[in-house]
Amino acid sequence: MNRTHYLFSAILIGMTIFLSSCGNTREKNKEGEGLKGDLHIIHAGSLSVPVQEIGKAFNEKHPGVKILSEAWGSKAGARRITEIQSPADVFISADYMVIENFLMPEYADWGIRFAGNEMAIVYGEKSRYKESISNENWYEILLKDDVAFGRSDPDSDPCGVRAVLTIKLAEKYYSKEGLSGMLLTKDENNIRPKETDLLALLHSGNIDYIFLYRSVAEQHRLKYVTLPDEINLGNPMMQDLYSEVQTETAGRTPSERITEKGQPMVYGITIPKTAENKEAALAFVKFFLEKENGQAILEKLNQPSMVPSPCKGYDKLPDELKAFVTAP
Repeated sequence: MNRTHYLFSAILIGMTIFLSSCGNTREKNKEGEGLKGDLHIIHAGSLSVPVQEIGKAFNEKHPGVKILSEAWGSKAGARRITEIQSPADVFISADYMVIENFLMPEYADWGIRFAGNEMAIVYGEKSRYKESISNENWYEILLKDDVAFGRSDPDSDPCGVRAVLTIKLAEKYYSKEGLSGMLLTKDENNIRPKETDLLALLHSGNIDYIFLYRSVAEQHRLKYVTLPDEINLGNPMMQDLYSEVQTETAGRTPSERITEKGQPMVYGITIPKTAENKEAALAFVKFFLEKENGQAILEKLNQPSMVPSPCKGYDKLPDELKAFVTAP
C-alpha cells in the first residue's frame, strides 16, 4: 500500500508541474499575441548597444516582431525619414531637439525625453601620451603635432555639435583665448558622419583620441578622460552656463542653417507619422520607457534615465505613454 501511495503521489506531482508549465507557456504566448511583423527602428549611433539589448528583451515578450534597426547620426537619420521616406516605426535621437526641429509637426506629433549623457575624451591602447593626459591638460595633448583626434560631423550628428560646444566652453573654462579656433581647425580630415564611425580608427591607431559620449566609452570598455561639468554638457543644473556658447549647423535641408546653443544632453524618442507597424511601435516605446524594462537596461549600460520629463506635443501623445512624461 505504501509503495502504491508513493507512486500515485509522484504521478500527481509530475502532472501538476506539467500543467503549471503549460499554463505559463500559454500566458507568455497570450502576452505577445497580436504583435507581429517588421519593426523598423532608426536610432542614434550611440544607442547601438542599448537598442540591441532592449530589442532582445522586447522579443522575449513579443517573439512575433522582427526588429530591423539602423544606426545613423541623429540628424542624418531624421533626414532619411523626411527626404527619402525610409521605413521608420520608431525614431530614437541622441538629441530630443532633432525630433522637434526636423520631424515635428509634419513627420511626428510628439517627442519624449528619456535619458542623459556627457562628453568625454576617449582614447585607446595605441594612443600617444595616454599615460599623461588629464582633465587639466587634455587640450594641450590634442594640439600636439604628433597627435590626431577625431569628432563627428555637426551637420549629421548631435555628438559632433556637442564636441564643438564642449570645445568652445573649454576656451572659457580654462581661460585660453583662441583655444577653440585651434582645436576646431586641427585634424578636420578626421571628421566622420557619426561618432561610432571613429572607433575603428581609434583601435587601429590612426587617431589617438575621440570626442565621444561617456556611455559609449563605457559600453565599449574604452578608457576616457572625464571632463569638468562646466564643459561636458552633462549637468542639467548648468543650462545657463552651457547656453553661453553656440554654433551654426545644417537644418532640415543642407542649404538651411540653424543656430544651436549649448544645453544639457537629453535623448528623445518618437513614433513617426509614417510608421507602418504602429501597434508594435507603441508597444516597443512603452517597453523602452518602462523603469523595469528599457530604462533598467539603459541604466545598466551607464545611460542615466530622465523619465519622466517634459514632452512637446503632450496633447497628441498616446494615452499609454502619458505615464512617462510630466504633464504641462
